[in-house]
Amino acid sequence: MSANNLRAEVLVIGSGPGGATTAHALAERGKDVLILEEGPDLPLDSCAPFSVEEMRQKYRAGGLNPALGAGKVALVEGRCAGGGSEINSALYHRTPADILDHWRQTFKVQNTRECDLLPHFQYCEEALRVGTSPAQTPLASRKLHHGAQQLAWHSLEVPRCFKYSETPEPDGSVGGTRQSMTRTFLPRARQAGARLMPLTRANRLRRDGSGWAASATTAGNLVEIHADTVFVCGGAIQSPLLLRRSGFTRNVGNTLALHPTVKVVALFDEEVNHESMGVPVHQVKEFSPRMSFGCSVSSPPYLALALSGYRPSEIALKERWRNMAIYYGMITGPNNGSVRPLLNLPDPLIRYGLSPIDLRDLATALRRLCKILLAAGARKVYPCVDGARPISSEDELSSIPSMLPADRSNLMTIHLFSSCPMGEDPSRCAVDSVGRVHGTSNLIVNDASLICTAPGVNPQGTTMALAHRNVMHFLGRI
Repeated sequence: MSANNLRAEVLVIGSGPGGATTAHALAERGKDVLILEEGPDLPLDSCAPFSVEEMRQKYRAGGLNPALGAGKVALVEGRCAGGGSEINSALYHRTPADILDHWRQTFKVQNTRECDLLPHFQYCEEALRVGTSPAQTPLASRKLHHGAQQLAWHSLEVPRCFKYSETPEPDGSVGGTRQSMTRTFLPRARQAGARLMPLTRANRLRRDGSGWAASATTAGNLVEIHADTVFVCGGAIQSPLLLRRSGFTRNVGNTLALHPTVKVVALFDEEVNHESMGVPVHQVKEFSPRMSFGCSVSSPPYLALALSGYRPSEIALKERWRNMAIYYGMITGPNNGSVRPLLNLPDPLIRYGLSPIDLRDLATALRRLCKILLAAGARKVYPCVDGARPISSEDELSSIPSMLPADRSNLMTIHLFSSCPMGEDPSRCAVDSVGRVHGTSNLIVNDASLICTAPGVNPQGTTMALAHRNVMHFLGRI
């Protein structure tokens, strides 16, 4: 074929957790695989983790991508080889059993019992070295755990996709290297012969005989790629966008769900933070799946952003940042978001609305989070809500309104899913139980879009297990 026409047996669009899992599993079993990635191909250590430079290099729109609606939510998406795995905290959960039951009953998803998914979870966990810390967890993390214990609320250390080092940090914890897709499945895919085209955006898909043709843009040039099979793995925003642009609209991009998240900054008497503090790993699951609480990245730039609604003289961040850490409360948001193309613009219109019940539950989550931190010994807690005032005692929790104000709550999320839900109910599902777009052949969605509803846990483990299961089904291995 000409330079503007390429050929592959299998085209994988997207190289995040879904795409990398898909590509390496296919390539290692002899398939000719071409991977398209809209962002740059950068190593994990191209910049400091959780830095401003990382946001410039690897985030879509520099991390400023809003969903419009009541209670606006800032969406964080990776846009680089490895996708969200390059920028997230690498916390790992299996899908809760009750969530799987709900999907089977409501969406008629087949073969998603715990025993069905167990070998796929185990496969990914071994490859990504999933495990808990071999030493003390960061002190900011232990503070959250201690506060939960004081209230007799269930708290746990969440495993990470992480290769731990042997050198201790100042607080007794150990660092190491996140096992992102550029450290794990993408190198394996390439070693098995897969080709990666970075800085290449898929624009549309069309039928090409018994296969598919994808029009794409790379380095300002148009290219057409012909493939027998296409796996769409662009994530919960980009996958429905591509499908809708290609004429596939039935139940596509109508049910986006996410975990709306509100944050606070806690100030302690002792130092809980330091320059090399990694990711705190404890979460409070007393009220899951509806509500969960955790500790976030707390570097000085992140602290400055979280505290931007307070007077600098009140915060004294430069002097006190080592005594501060950021914590979050998240809820399982509804499936009422939408993703729509906007004429010929590259980015979609994303809408997501929170109901009064959601805003009340977020307010409850904020009060409970502050209560945990006060029980943990925080001297003062700063809700990251415009117009809020610091809280230093339980008596002051009543200052948090019964419903978060939709226009000034500074909500965000990095957990996006459910825009192409899977299942055998064609009235509500975009794809079948193994990701095939209803009414087509050899067109498969294989990323977080498949997840039927907000799972209440970090979705990367679910995404990868489903992707691996679907590839094994495609290959006739299950």
